[in-house]
Amino acid sequence: MIKGLKSLPYTRLDSKTNSLVSYGINYKKITKYLEAKNIEYDDQVLDMLPLGQLPKIKLKLRDYQKEAIESWSKEKMGSIVLPTGAGKTMIGVKIIEKINSPTLIVVPTLDLIKQWTEILSKNFNIEIGNIGGGTENIQAITVSTYDSAYIKAQSIGNKFLLIVFDEVHHLPAPSYRIIAETFVAPYRLGLTATIEREDRLDADFPYLIGKTTFQITANELAKKNYLANYVIERKQTFMSKEEYQKYKENMTLYYTCLRKIGLKMNSYNSFKRLIMISSRNNLARRALVARNKAVDTALNSRSKIDEIRNILSENKKIKTIIFTQHNKLVYDISNAFLIPFITYKSSKEEREDVLGGFKDGRYNAIVTSKVLDEGIDVPDAQLGILVSGTGSSREFVQRLGRLLRPKNDNQQARLIEIVSSGTSETLTSKRRQRNMTS
Repeated sequence: MIKGLKSLPYTRLDSKTNSLVSYGINYKKITKYLEAKNIEYDDQVLDMLPLGQLPKIKLKLRDYQKEAIESWSKEKMGSIVLPTGAGKTMIGVKIIEKINSPTLIVVPTLDLIKQWTEILSKNFNIEIGNIGGGTENIQAITVSTYDSAYIKAQSIGNKFLLIVFDEVHHLPAPSYRIIAETFVAPYRLGLTATIEREDRLDADFPYLIGKTTFQITANELAKKNYLANYVIERKQTFMSKEEYQKYKENMTLYYTCLRKIGLKMNSYNSFKRLIMISSRNNLARRALVARNKAVDTALNSRSKIDEIRNILSENKKIKTIIFTQHNKLVYDISNAFLIPFITYKSSKEEREDVLGGFKDGRYNAIVTSKVLDEGIDVPDAQLGILVSGTGSSREFVQRLGRLLRPKNDNQQARLIEIVSSGTSETLTSKRRQRNMTS
């Protein structure tokens, strides 16, 4: 709130208080403007939590990690985009050490709160605050979930100079963007393996956090032996006559309904529009149901189970993660091959047992849906089988990243896609690999 001035960039006049008001995100711009114009002001915005001198971390950084930190440090804003397994968290910790100011780290899951807290506590030897999962302990360095940071933004938005958004691709969502807009923090760091979003809201990053300051691909890091070399294979399967007939009937009905509605599916928002109007339009609802039935038939084809059987038979001693889109197929695969599974319904104890068994060799293969895509530390695997998924390049990169930790004897990682021939899955496969550049 600014009194005594009738106008100021990035502000608006609040008629109730007759004062100029603005979002926290504009704090740095406003103070720079006031200083440039030699306008005296009394800053009562910041209410920093006390933080002493952080110890220097004894960590040998890789060349690309040093470059990433140097690039971000020029403006102290923006995102660093690195593949899974390339050490994004340690880059974040080194930047926290470098800035040496009250810091909030925002993460999507409680598992990541635990991971960040353990790493920060170990390196800085101070109490690390947590907000989320029923805990509210605010310290000079605090780790919060996105949900909790959104809820607490008004009350703690002026207490940190640095805000770190882990898995920053979540940030532009309608609710989470309010975190970036409310918090005053002039220093902003985003960390992710993939910055793009299907809804194109990644275009808002320059406003919310700053531009991407450093990016490197898995291929580039594999060439330098920082990550495992990898190969992506696609195996076509053929549905039974009954399955294919069912698929074609439903897709024909889907396109017939779309033509009658006059809706062209030429963008991400087109499908969102179909979902929205389906609540009040019978044709739209029929189109959506038919499309879902067709996709379900393709994704859950029995021929895919046969192909999984062949792959597992050929790779009996290889650590393998099987990825699917829906839980139904997770359970079918688990039952067919007696493979332990992890879904969002798995308890913490169940998940830890499965991941522990995978790590120590009790299990050579596990099957999961989306729950392992991010936010959970997954033991190393050499083979990934993608049975079904979306056209999201982010999802694809995250799943590939689960295989990229360097292997013994420089062994190559493999990701095998299983795609139902003659279906929309072929286009989906192309879409999700569109950002796989060398």
